[in-house]
Amino acid sequence: MARKCFSFCLVWLGVATVCSAQPALPRDKPLVRIAFGSCADQDKPCPCWDAIAGFKPDVLLLLGDNIYADIENGRVVPADAARVLEKYKVQAAVPGFRKVRNTIPILAVWDDHDYGKNDGGGDLPFKDLSQTYFLDFWGVPKDDPRRNLKGVYSARIIGPVGKRVQVILLDGRYHRSPLKKGARRAMPGYSGTVAPYLPNTDPDATMLGEEQWTWLEEQLKKPAELRLVCSGIQVIADEPPFEKWANFPNELNRLYKLIRDTKATGVVLLSGDRHLGDLSCRTDVVGYPLFDLTSSGLNQGSKNWRPPDRNRYRLAGMPYQNNFGTILIDWDATDVKVTLQLRDDAGELRVSHPFRLRQLRPTPGAVAAATDEPIAELPRPDGVLTPAEAAKMLDKEVTVQFAPASGRVNGQGDAKRIFLNSEKDYRSETNFTVMMTIKALTDKYKDATFDTFRGKTIRVKGTVKLYQNRPEIDVSDETQITVVEK
Repeated sequence: MARKCFSFCLVWLGVATVCSAQPALPRDKPLVRIAFGSCADQDKPCPCWDAIAGFKPDVLLLLGDNIYADIENGRVVPADAARVLEKYKVQAAVPGFRKVRNTIPILAVWDDHDYGKNDGGGDLPFKDLSQTYFLDFWGVPKDDPRRNLKGVYSARIIGPVGKRVQVILLDGRYHRSPLKKGARRAMPGYSGTVAPYLPNTDPDATMLGEEQWTWLEEQLKKPAELRLVCSGIQVIADEPPFEKWANFPNELNRLYKLIRDTKATGVVLLSGDRHLGDLSCRTDVVGYPLFDLTSSGLNQGSKNWRPPDRNRYRLAGMPYQNNFGTILIDWDATDVKVTLQLRDDAGELRVSHPFRLRQLRPTPGAVAAATDEPIAELPRPDGVLTPAEAAKMLDKEVTVQFAPASGRVNGQGDAKRIFLNSEKDYRSETNFTVMMTIKALTDKYKDATFDTFRGKTIRVKGTVKLYQNRPEIDVSDETQITVVEK
């Protein structure tokens, strides 16, 4: 395999230039074995480097915290550019890392600790110098576009037509707006007290900055069969009190909307940061199942058992142990198969989730939608309840009436279900949901979507049940639901 020699650790206070070989990544060969990970403290043993080398991936994606410039003896310390450069030098000398670097093509982006500050954002005073050190360490050529960008985001498309994998590495640090922090308090699942981050709903708050958003739109419009959108922090999980895209809800919704609007198929999210492994999935935001596979803790995973973080979208996970992620692609299958995996630091498989690539295509009406205008309330006959009244009638049969404010479709064919919500945000504590199981209904609703009920008032009869601690009526017979005429 062709190799390219590059230099990093530029002369700084007498530090000599170091030369290291790194394999090139062929653009015309399909990727079938991909590894990724994050969070590698250069001062600690890291068996995952040997496990990754043993896996023999076609490419390794490093999603950030590739060094810890602001950690000393387990404690956060003030970081500066000199410490960033020094820690790169230490990591470069780690035998396991050198083995991986010399044998496996690597695509990398930073997160907070290699950026230079724990949970750091756009106000980091030495971010431009940190960017230079990052690019030098990873051997980025002097004529590479990243040398002129504000941030280290990048993208590559690898493989021939019909077997293309697009890797998009997002920079969630250089432009990110300040975080909002709440008061310390006890939180379920966490020992002691935690000062959670609160949603920053400022309309000008950003994760990526406008220039990167424009670039991302251009990338998502390019042809590819599978797209790996890489983020330093988790995208889908919205319950942990720490860093996550949900701390900037407008930006999170913008990301989902951009995937929808560009009609980008085949998107899978990869993330890191949390010192745990997680596989999350949402089916209501881009028109098809959107997976977020988190691998964090190349050597920072908890060494002792701990209960899983709260995550309503979790499919599987590794709440403790060092880990790295792997992706297998069977292009030769009649129906292309993709398998998302998590492995421990011995390379043993701990989580595996296969799916067919064709599933990552939009289903008409599958995306959550909301009405743009408030619906005029129609009169209720005696005994017909509001959603708030019906919510208090758990395990009782009632008739409830409301104008659906939002809804979505989940599944296809006999597995298709329609969700109609009384609130725009289905996660609201005051939301009441009507779930229609299409398999049990007649042809009247087999092609229904939220638009079938948009701007209308429905009256539904059924037994109130709790689903994920929120009230719901399941409709299995079309006689249970009526569209109310004025």
